[in-house]
Amino acid sequence: MIAPKTFRFALADDGVGTITLDRPESLNSLTFEVYRELTDALRALGGEERLRALVITGEGRGFCSGGSVHDIIGPLFAMDAAERMAFTRMTGELIGNLRELDRPVVAALNGVAAGAGAVIALACDFRIASERAKIAFLFVKVGLAGADMGAAWLLPQVIGLARATELLMLGDPVPADEALRIGLVHRVVAPERVQEEAQALASRLARGPRFALGMTKRMLNSEPTMALRDALEAEAQAQQICMAHPDFRAAYEAFVAKREPKFQ
Repeated sequence: MIAPKTFRFALADDGVGTITLDRPESLNSLTFEVYRELTDALRALGGEERLRALVITGEGRGFCSGGSVHDIIGPLFAMDAAERMAFTRMTGELIGNLRELDRPVVAALNGVAAGAGAVIALACDFRIASERAKIAFLFVKVGLAGADMGAAWLLPQVIGLARATELLMLGDPVPADEALRIGLVHRVVAPERVQEEAQALASRLARGPRFALGMTKRMLNSEPTMALRDALEAEAQAQQICMAHPDFRAAYEAFVAKREPKFQ
């Protein structure tokens, strides 16, 4: 099991893992070290057999305020092009590892999710937001492209091209109620219920068929770039593979016996 130094990780008996970003004094801003360790941890969690679902949240008042002004933005000015390229590729690697993790991931947005924090939340499969939460893709406000860490690929799929263009080009914060209205978050709850709701959703997913959920995520990742006939063929192959998995028979036998299925 991973043992991170720059954030917290816990794995419950029901298979739900929780990553807690733990720099509350800066609204859980990211440093080079946090970026690297989080990127590596998300890759390593793919090999953790006990993990069935993952929650990502932040300590204190914020989810994640993005890259630290003092620990990242300032030092970038001293880097050459190759060093900056290595950094921007690492930030993309983090999102790639998050999307490629074949377990459902729930973001518990306890507060502000800005910049890189907004993209991390976006890359999760589900987003449960506090009524006080705000999401801001504010890259353009600091002179950077709104297309960062995969935001220009992910966001149009979640809320549509027109709305994504607005958020990425203006960089304005989106309050929780508006985020719910445009489909950017799945649920908005009272601040004190965010963690409870996120954990409950993750527990429900953890009881589900891990193989089938992983296959669903894989298809969601790959099909946006396919033509319809290619997508139909990919889904036909994926479904055939799932039909050969023990979970398919377990679901059938449970239905016949009128009981809840026990997936592998």
